[in-house]
Parts: sequence; structure tokens; C-alpha cells
Amino acid sequence: MTVSPRSTHLGLDLSDAGPHPEAWRTSGSEPHRLFDPERLRELVDTAQRATLDFVLFDDAFALHTSRNTTLRGRLDAALVSARLAPRSAGIGLVATVDTTHTEPFHVAKALQTIDHVSHGRAAWQVAWSTSPQVTAAFGRKQVQDEADAVAEADEAVDVVRKLWDSWEDDAEIRDVATGRFVDRDKIHRIDHEGVRFVVRGSSITPRSPQGQPPVVVRATSSPARAFAAHQADVVRIAVTDRADAAVQRAEIRAAAAAVGRDPDEIRVLADVLVVLGGTAAAARERLALLDALAGDARRPDGYAHVGTAAELAATVEDWTVTGAVDGFVLRPAALHTDVDGIADEVVPLLRAAGAFRDTYPGTTLRDTLGLARPASRYASAIA
Repeated sequence: MTVSPRSTHLGLDLSDAGPHPEAWRTSGSEPHRLFDPERLRELVDTAQRATLDFVLFDDAFALHTSRNTTLRGRLDAALVSARLAPRSAGIGLVATVDTTHTEPFHVAKALQTIDHVSHGRAAWQVAWSTSPQVTAAFGRKQVQDEADAVAEADEAVDVVRKLWDSWEDDAEIRDVATGRFVDRDKIHRIDHEGVRFVVRGSSITPRSPQGQPPVVVRATSSPARAFAAHQADVVRIAVTDRADAAVQRAEIRAAAAAVGRDPDEIRVLADVLVVLGGTAAAARERLALLDALAGDARRPDGYAHVGTAAELAATVEDWTVTGAVDGFVLRPAALHTDVDGIADEVVPLLRAAGAFRDTYPGTTLRDTLGLARPASRYASAIA
């Protein structure tokens, strides 16, 4: 399939009931189904019908430490992705996994497993913890500041990528006649000895369809932006407007080039809070109702679209055509209302304008994002 140079990338945040803290209390939200996996499957079906690039599930080891909300509790993002993998097709599944309290070995095999089960549609949003509540839940280290936690995340990603490479693509022989299941010369010890981790062995999971599932990083601070430039395949940015987005994208691409990476192998996506209505006034009324339930106007950081589907489609096309971003992570204020509006109103308008595809271009998330499949570093070393 030929993809228009004007085509955008669209991810969808399916965390909780939506980013607005009181979304779960509004009509139609079905609060009794917030932890029902079938509800998530229905939302993923809708996103898949719209051929969105990926859906994303947030996660943490504390009860919503970053949100002022009355909603409490979450399902495990990696396990949810594993369950949804055989029940979906085409669409990417992005699971958030913490690196501060999770060992890289565990992260590596969990994400590889999701990539196998989904036939190449897994991705990892890297998270880190700096809260005393989360630290107390584990009791194994001191509370870390953000710079320290991000530095640890950077090394954790390095270890995980080495583990993903530790099996070459053709390490599995499966020769029944000789009884050789693997070629041991093609399974490598990573022998990582860094500042925070010493990992000697190889992954126990064969190399997955994407080789390395894409790594997603939210670049919300100076340390996080440097980390994203060093390690991320997909960078999420919080912006105020198109000009701010263009500046941040240029800075991330320049920082990536400075550490020896190809900037064209990075996708920079802007976060957008989405509140849709039949008219701009109707959208504002919806948001006012949500705010009234909360008692004040609480907003996540970043750009907010409060208006019609046509206005959002025009913004997406404008920012993409002008090169301000490579795409967006859409954050429906209330999932039960805005996900349908994105799939059934915004996406058809983008397709009609030639700004979004109508089919998936390949079988993996890397295909959808236009990212090359990395070769195993160990295969290259001995070639």
C-alpha cells in the first residue's frame, strides 16, 4: 500500500475511563464495567475499525499518584495487552511497564511474549517511579528523584534491548531428525555490566516478530527528553500549540542525531485531550458538565481540543502537513463517548482528505509506524 506523505499516525489512550477525573461518573460510562476485559475488547475493536496505529494502557504501582481523581484501581497493562492480543488484529498494543521496581529481564520476556502472541503488535511505554508510596510498596530501595529514576530507566532499556537481540532470528532449528531444537551458537550471553544492572545470560524467549518492540517515552521533563532522544522509537510530547510542537519535535530530532541516531527512525506524537460535540458549544457544555462533577476544571498537561470532529480533523491534518508532528496520541476525555466520535467521525474525515490510511500497511506495529525492523546486534557482530 502506498502511504501518502501527508498521512498521520494516531494512537489512542484507553487508560481508565478517560483522562478527565470524573469521566467514570457520566451517563453511559458503565462504571460497573471499568475492570471488565470485555469492555476493553470493545474499545479496541472500535479503534481497530478506524485502523488507528495503536491503543495504549497506562499503569503504575500506586493508586493514581499522578491524577487527582476519585477513580481508583487498574488492571495490569502487560497482562491486559496479552489477553487482547489474540482478540485483535492489525492494531498495536502499548503496555506501560515501570523500570524502577521491575527487573529488565522480567520486562524483556513479558514484552517479547506479547509480541509473539500478537504476531508483532507489542510496544512498551517506559515508566519510572519517584513516589514514596510506590517505594514503600517494595521496600528494597530509597526514593529516587526523577533524574536518577530516568537514568536507571535508560540503562534498563539498554539491557532489555540486548536481551531482545540475544536470540538471532534463525536460532531455532527444530530439526526433529537430529534432535537439535536450537543452534546454541546463535543464542548469546549479553554480559551487561553497567552502573545499576549486571546481567550475564540470554533471554529465555525466542526473538519476537518485531525483533525489538517499539519503545515509547513521554518526554515531559528535561531528563525524560534526553532519555527519549537516546532510546525512544515513539516520543510523546505535551504541547501548547502547533508552534510549540514544531519546536519540541525539532529539538528531539536534533538531540537524537547528536547521540548518533537517525531522526527519521523516531516518531514524535503530540498528546491531545479530546472532547467532541456536534457543535463547539455542545463540546464546551460536555466539558463543563465533567468539570462540575469534579468541582473545578482539572486538566492533564498539554493541548486540548474541545470542539467538533471536523475541527479536530483539520487540526490533525494541519499539524501533520506542516511537519509540526508525526502524529498524535488522542486522549478521549470520556472513553464511552469520544472513542466512537474519533472512529466514526474524525477518521473518515481524515481519510477523505488523504491524511490517514484506510488499511494497515503490514502485519506489525513497526510496519504501521514506518519503522525498520532492527537486526540482532550479535548477528551483526559475527557476520
